[in-house]
Amino acid sequence: MNQSLKERLRELGIELPQSAPKPGANFLPVKKVGNLLYVSGQVPVLDGVDQYVGKLGRNVTIEEGQAAARLCAVNMLAQVDRAVEGDLSRVAGCVRLGGFVNAAEDFTDHPKVINGASDLMVAVLGDAGRHTRAAVGCISLPRGVAVELDGIFELK
Repeated sequence: MNQSLKERLRELGIELPQSAPKPGANFLPVKKVGNLLYVSGQVPVLDGVDQYVGKLGRNVTIEEGQAAARLCAVNMLAQVDRAVEGDLSRVAGCVRLGGFVNAAEDFTDHPKVINGASDLMVAVLGDAGRHTRAAVGCISLPRGVAVELDGIFELK
């Protein structure tokens, strides 16, 4: 990728939150191990307010679920930005995303929902945004949000 990640985010009209969401319990939002950053679960929060609350297949559409996954990914990038102290040039790529979908018992399109996050990573990082992934249905998620996302990023 020739342009900086900050320039690419700006080009895509994405503004990272000024302060990354803080964990609500006794865990780290990001942990660096070797050249990897492990990012804890991110939910679709905007300005401290939960977005996209509900269940896929019941009261949240696939398109809304994709938007929720995208917002989780933006919050994840904010955590990465904070961990590298604003120097996103240190990010080599996205290694893995784990997507959790708050789903009705008969909902089966979990991968389509998590595509909202995967597509954002590729849009921002180019080929370095291609990653391994899991898309899992859950009976519930924290505070009733529709999607939660965790990930692993490689540093240069």
